[in-house]
Amino acid sequence: MAIDNAAILADLDPDQISVVSAIRGPVCVIAGAGTGKTRVITNRIAYAINAGVTDPTKVLALTFTAKAAGEMRSRLRTLGISNAAARTFHSAALKQLLYFWPYAFGGQFPTLLTTKSGFISQAISRAEVAMPASVNALREIAGEIEWAKVLEISPDNYQEEAIASNRSVRLPNNKSENENLAMISQVYEAYESLKKQERCLDFEDVLLLTVGMLEEDRGVRERVRDQYRYFTVDEYQDVSPLQQRLLNLWLGNREEICVVGDAAQTIYSFAGASSNFLLTFKNRFPNAQVFRLTRGYRCTPEIINAANQILRQGNLVSDHGSELQSANEHGDKPKVNGFNSASDEIAYVSSEVEKLIKSQVDSSDIAILARTNAQLDQVKSSLNNLKITSQIRSGEKFFDRVDVRDAMRVIRSASVLPSEIGDWYADLESVLRPFGEADYVISFLKLAKSIKENGGTNMRAFLREIEDRAEQNNPPTLPGVTLATLHSAKGLEWKHLFLIGVSDGVLPMGNDLNEERRLFYVGVTRAKEKIQITYAGKPSVFLEQFN
Repeated sequence: MAIDNAAILADLDPDQISVVSAIRGPVCVIAGAGTGKTRVITNRIAYAINAGVTDPTKVLALTFTAKAAGEMRSRLRTLGISNAAARTFHSAALKQLLYFWPYAFGGQFPTLLTTKSGFISQAISRAEVAMPASVNALREIAGEIEWAKVLEISPDNYQEEAIASNRSVRLPNNKSENENLAMISQVYEAYESLKKQERCLDFEDVLLLTVGMLEEDRGVRERVRDQYRYFTVDEYQDVSPLQQRLLNLWLGNREEICVVGDAAQTIYSFAGASSNFLLTFKNRFPNAQVFRLTRGYRCTPEIINAANQILRQGNLVSDHGSELQSANEHGDKPKVNGFNSASDEIAYVSSEVEKLIKSQVDSSDIAILARTNAQLDQVKSSLNNLKITSQIRSGEKFFDRVDVRDAMRVIRSASVLPSEIGDWYADLESVLRPFGEADYVISFLKLAKSIKENGGTNMRAFLREIEDRAEQNNPPTLPGVTLATLHSAKGLEWKHLFLIGVSDGVLPMGNDLNEERRLFYVGVTRAKEKIQITYAGKPSVFLEQFN
């Protein structure tokens, strides 16, 4: 049962109410870090459905991670909207491609690659290039192939376009930049040939083929446009040219679209993303309503002041739109500490984490962020020595674990029993007790408690949530200290944050100083209450403002 519109507007600030009430497109929302954008856009969808502007089955809400899409679906369910589609671009495209494949292409759907590493390793051998197939090399080459494909650059044109775009490639060899780009071009060509031979698709192919199908087949295009008529795009600053092309095909000449983003959080330019689509939205839709959300509900004023200064230092405030204003109580100023070596730095951070945990801070409220995965491996080792549980955010398939599947099977069986009367959360605790205190048990119970507090009336509501998460590979938060790269921390938040390695040559890394500055900004704005920034050796240029 949908919540009425008065309840939807309750507890929103005036700027948020303006966005939620603007239920006819086109709408552009410039939403700073921690300003409640996910709540606003889901409330806007619910408000529009209640007002009769659209049917829930005609809604398509798009974002860039399974976690963000899952969060939108969860919030919509809380608002009584259970049948609106909230998906990543890739998930939405894949669903359409699978459905129309027999009609548009014929035959069996190809195998979908969940990782490129194996095929790239084979492509290196097939191309006969002098390149070690190390984990870092495979990751670097995969990134270059993905960049090329979202910009629709062929293997033949890759080297020229990479040079023109100042691509910086780090491979474990002594070759020049141009030689490495030439080798990647050869590997890229061999990779595409191998995929064709083995009848496989990667995720970029899914977007490319969906675009091709919609452009070439009017019947399919009209059916898709009839299905989805009300669009919302979250994190719009991260859209790539290929994703924008697909969005244009979905939308057609209609204007029922709301985009939400923040140019100051554009941190995927290296992967082909562009904030230009956000910044020029008004040019493409002259009658668009533009709103700004600047009241920050995540961070203390001290953290927000530091974040604003990061943007000022790089003259990025104009792109951002407006500086943030904190709605929270004052707290501690960000602390900056320097060390002679990275090992000293990591030892200090680990000891600080240990102190927090001994002072009864929940370990899941603590995160350590770094520029690279290699730094996180060192931190993980240090925490292990102190017997502190930690989790590196990665692509591990949580729901593929045998123990997790067993627990879900038991929950599924228990959920069919009448549970409208009594305490279903207590029943769930009993069901999971035989599994002990495993990480997934703690995570499931924490998620269930949140669902109960938000109106979940039975175990079936919890089962729907975890099955939805399993389908989207969106695991619940696991217990322990979170270790994450700055890129993978996007969209998340913690009460206690350690941002390590803010050193010269580490952050910033690469040629694009403004992209790295925005990455630093994103890192700082993950902190809700306290943040410590550390470096080893020479401090980053980004720390000049903290002196």
